[in-house]
Amino acid sequence: MDKVLGIGNALVDIMTKLPDDLILEKFLLKKGSMQLSDREFAEKINQATSKFEKSQSSGGSAANAIHGLANLGAATGYIGKVGNDEFGEFFSSDMRENKIEPIMLKSKTDTGRAIALVSPDSERTFATYLGAAVELSENDLNAEQFKGYQYLHIEGYLVQNHALMNKAARLAKANNMKISIDMASYNVVNENIDFFKKYVKDYVDIIFANEEESKAFTGKSPEEALNELAEYCEIAVVKIGKKGSLVKNNGKTYIIEPFKANSIDTTGAGDLYASGFLYGLVNNMPMDKCGRIGSLCASKVIEVIGSKMKPETWDYIKKNI
Repeated sequence: MDKVLGIGNALVDIMTKLPDDLILEKFLLKKGSMQLSDREFAEKINQATSKFEKSQSSGGSAANAIHGLANLGAATGYIGKVGNDEFGEFFSSDMRENKIEPIMLKSKTDTGRAIALVSPDSERTFATYLGAAVELSENDLNAEQFKGYQYLHIEGYLVQNHALMNKAARLAKANNMKISIDMASYNVVNENIDFFKKYVKDYVDIIFANEEESKAFTGKSPEEALNELAEYCEIAVVKIGKKGSLVKNNGKTYIIEPFKANSIDTTGAGDLYASGFLYGLVNNMPMDKCGRIGSLCASKVIEVIGSKMKPETWDYIKKNI
């Protein structure tokens, strides 16, 4: 089985269940978006929601996808940067416990954290303090880290560092790896559209985007966006929420039906879709089955708070695969 290496912002997710959207209004957070914040602003939100139900897990888009792959039984590794603090040790320990090869670089800066505010309709809004995560740089990467892997999964949230993303891609290509990218968030795509288009064209083999992200990238509806994305890379995936997903490869379009789910939190849905899809790819499964596994994983993660599922849920998924 092919091995998958992830690279991204190593963040500890603090999941917070909101009774209504008043907190979003108070802090001027656009519902469904990801907003970068400084440590002080993140702490203010955390304190203002101190009485709400919370949970904590290691996170970041690429880390979530790699966790999912590891739980499915794939061989994985992860590159990220954390601080020498309690959150950093929590993150690294979680990687090791899930049999993920951790390539964790250390910083004197606090470990980054993502405060995920989950609305009653299960939409999530992120206030993210990147902390040590944003200090991951091109100088931290070397060819040795990429040896033995056949796929690199990179998150679009790294776009704040063009040099890092470019070096990661060059090292992956020098190692004959396939590159997949998750487009991250529609506002991130909007703000970096020129770089994203060049990057995808030059390096990316597999692209994952939801409806809003694909529209930000192309200005088109999901079906038309899929066709345009497929002109850039080998495999294009557009996720359309409750309607399922669309996959295009070698000129053929696959319509992936969704699985029924009792959605309480959409955090990690896109990341776990990528987990399932990539698991199918590394096992040489056909495109429609890759999409179905992705859809199954996504349908299960939205039934829990946060991006992590219990062992029995993973057993159910593996049995159905």
